Order: sequence, then structure tokens, then C-alpha cells
Amino acid sequence: MTPDRPLRVVVAPDSFKGTAAAPEVAAALARGWRRARPSDVVVEVPMADGGEGTLGAVLASEGASLRTETVELPGRGRHRARWGMVGDRAVVELAECCGLPLVGTADPGGADTEALGRVLAAALDAGAEELTLAVGGSASTDGGSGALRALGARVLDVVGQEVARGGLGLASAVRVDLAGLRPPPTRGVTILCDVTAPLVGPTGAARVFGPQKGANPEQVEALDRALSRWDCLLGGDAEAPGAGAAGGTAYGFATVWGATLRPGAAAVADLVGLDRAMAGADVVVTGEGRWDEQSLTGKVTGHVLQRAASAGIRGLVVAGDLAAPLPEGVGGWSLVEAAGGSHAAARADAPRWLERVGEHAARGLTRKS
Repeated sequence: MTPDRPLRVVVAPDSFKGTAAAPEVAAALARGWRRARPSDVVVEVPMADGGEGTLGAVLASEGASLRTETVELPGRGRHRARWGMVGDRAVVELAECCGLPLVGTADPGGADTEALGRVLAAALDAGAEELTLAVGGSASTDGGSGALRALGARVLDVVGQEVARGGLGLASAVRVDLAGLRPPPTRGVTILCDVTAPLVGPTGAARVFGPQKGANPEQVEALDRALSRWDCLLGGDAEAPGAGAAGGTAYGFATVWGATLRPGAAAVADLVGLDRAMAGADVVVTGEGRWDEQSLTGKVTGHVLQRAASAGIRGLVVAGDLAAPLPEGVGGWSLVEAAGGSHAAARADAPRWLERVGEHAARGLTRKS
């Protein structure tokens, strides 16, 4: 690589959780880079890991369009849920429909995924032939039953009445009627998840994630039993890695709609056209809020670096904090270091420090290459 000629630079970061969304991170880094090297071709490809922020990354990609659907959230009123279309593929993010920040933790046993089902129905009505569902950030532990009910399934008790909504309602279920369930899109459904939890048991949806959603110990045990009941009725693979994602939503849709589970970062990279953007690139810049020992185990930054290395492209990492060594040959830049060692300062004005670090990284490339 000859740094005094114009370079093709791909900026493909994850979000800096709680500080800046991936499109904002990419834009700030790109601004700084262009200031230092205005002749370079800088391409912004915001990334995500299949959880919260996935829709934003997809909507920033070429050919994506924003759609909305108004849904009802119990106790919270009407909510305008965002989703997206890329060609004839719908991209739906659970967190945008009924995620924890929207629903809260007041009713962990009654929280459900009905709003997700309403959005999925809207996607089918819009002519989606394929569906990608990002399931991070769930507020419920209902096995996806609320969403399936919104799509036409019936979950019935011993007298043939619909059970109560939410995970705890499944405890009284004795039959699931799928006769009225809408079929999946013709080219299928992919669920993006970055957890390997089974549906039930010590490492299952209720026991691992229930407390984060407000469930007390008694509710956790009751939800685990209810999900076991749900499994008995549906007969899916409760032990499949990832079945417990989003309170068992992955299990419900894998069983009833034949959805396939896929690691998030790789799937999002394909969705946003990362390989296409990297064709002919000289440098790939990725990043996340904290680079640590987990960053190379399926997270966005590690996955982007892996693709860059496979293509023979130099990789750079920008992180809020660099807490572990980087792979050999990969350059690293820290917002905390740029902010004089202050974590608070780095978080308080992340776009400013991202822009500055982007400029420093570009100038450092010229000096060191």
C-alpha cells in the first residue's frame, strides 16, 4: 500500500453502546479521515451484531427503505414501530417493536411479543418474500407466542379459551391451534441472534435473562415451567443453541415457521453488502465501545477484521477503550486515550472524539505505512 496515493477506505463499525449508534460512529470517523486525507474514497458501512441497532445499520445501506407500523403496547399506548425493506426482503428488529426500553420491567410475566407479530404481518402484507428478524433486546419470555398469536395462531386452555398473554399465560395452555396461522414468506425466515441459550433449564431463557427483564426468583421458575409447557405443545428443539433467544422467540419461530438461526455479525455483513464495499479497498476501519478478549469471538469488530484479513486488506480498530491486545498487524486507536484518559469525557462527546481519532488514524497511516 502506498499511502501518498488516494486510498479506498471502508469504515464499518458497530455501535458504541449507550453512546453512539453505528451510523453516527461511521459518519464521525469518516469526517475525520476525510479531513486528513481528502483525496481518499471513504465508504461508510455501519454494522451490527444482529441485536439492537441492526435495523439502523441496514437502513443506512444502499437500497433500503424505512417502513413503519403502529402497534399497541400494554400500559404504554400506541407506538410507531420501524422496520425496513431491502428489495423484497423485510428486516424487522424486535427491539423496535416491543423491546425492553419500550415495555419496561413492570410485568415480566405478562409482557409478550404481540407487537412483533403485528409488524411481521405488515411485512407480509407489503409483499415480503424473505424475512430477517433481529431478536436482541426483548422484554418478554413468552416463547414467541404473542407474535404467533398476532399472526393467527391460537393458544387454548382446557375449556378452549385463549390463555392470558405473556409467558405465564402458557402455564395453562393445553392446545395450540395453527390452522389460522399465516404462512412464512416464500423464501423463508432468518433469525439473527448472538446467544446460544437453550429454551429451558439452568442456562435457558427464563433463568439467564428473566432477571434482566424484572422477573423475581419465583417468576423465573414459573416462566421456565411455562416455557417447558410451550415446548411440550409445539414439539420443537428446545436444546438447540439459541432457542432461548429473546425469551424463546427464536424457538417459537424456528418450530412453527421453520426459521433458521444465524450468528448476527456475519448475517448483517451480508445484508449491508460489506464484501461488495470492501472490493478493491486498501483499509478497513472497524470499532466498538470496548475492545476486549471477547471481541474476536463473533462480535462485529472481530468479524470485520476477519473478512479484511481474508481479503488481504489492512485493518484498523477504533474503540472507546482498548482493554486487550490487538491482532498482529492491526492498528488501534482509543477514544479514552484521545480524551486525555477520561472515560467520562470520551462518552460525553463521542462524535467529537471519534472524528478526531479518525483524523489521527488517517495521518498515522501516512506516517507509518
